[in-house]
Amino acid sequence: MSDQWVSPERGTAPAPTPPPSVPDLSGDASASAWAGSATASSKLPAKVPIVDMPTAGTRVGAYLEDLASDAPTPGGGAWAAISAAAGASLIAMVARLTIKKKGFEDVVERMRAIADECDDERWALLALADRDAEAYQGVMAAYKLPKATPEEERTWAATLQSSLERAADIPLEVARRSVYLMSLAEETLTNGNPNAASDALSAATSLHAATLSALANVDINAITFLDKTRQQELADSANSLRHRAQSILRDVSEAFLIALHV
Repeated sequence: MSDQWVSPERGTAPAPTPPPSVPDLSGDASASAWAGSATASSKLPAKVPIVDMPTAGTRVGAYLEDLASDAPTPGGGAWAAISAAAGASLIAMVARLTIKKKGFEDVVERMRAIADECDDERWALLALADRDAEAYQGVMAAYKLPKATPEEERTWAATLQSSLERAADIPLEVARRSVYLMSLAEETLTNGNPNAASDALSAATSLHAATLSALANVDINAITFLDKTRQQELADSANSLRHRAQSILRDVSEAFLIALHV
């Protein structure tokens, strides 16, 4: 990551244009899992200062040290979001390499739109990485609430359920965005600069891994839900996303083999 994005506490000023955040993810997890853009049903994300997005302002090496520590956060859910953000970055690169290549004038506007959209998705996913870590901290805090009286036990159960739902909703959103971005990776591989076909495949595989990792975090949080109806809704959404991701990965792999022989 560029020095431009090092957080202020590391000694470098933030970039002048802050990245977008993502909306609060407490909605219905059984909504459409992968049809269309992950942000198509809402307005563009609001802008937030980069100091409120620690992941976006941290060098990769320093972040990996945090990931390797014995602290429970950041963990697999946050890393899934970062893997997806890396995939979005690679798609944007392929799109921009296509814009510059002679003979691809017919797809320039589409590739420019893909690049811009992937830039937005990258920042949204980095914000989700931070949201995931915060959500897990909320689960740990909920488990520690007192349960000595019936009233305290009711409060504990309600707070824990709410915390677990949030901890499942966030990686589910990461998975939804990842699967959608996989379709853009396929599009750039099929219609874009053939010299960057391996980069498009790399994006798709990174996004596939992000999907599986994110959904594992959905599963592990949902398994302890008190609300079994909500638990089943999440399971159905997760299964749909897994199948869709696998299907796209197969198509992208086939398209890459075709590109090798063009």
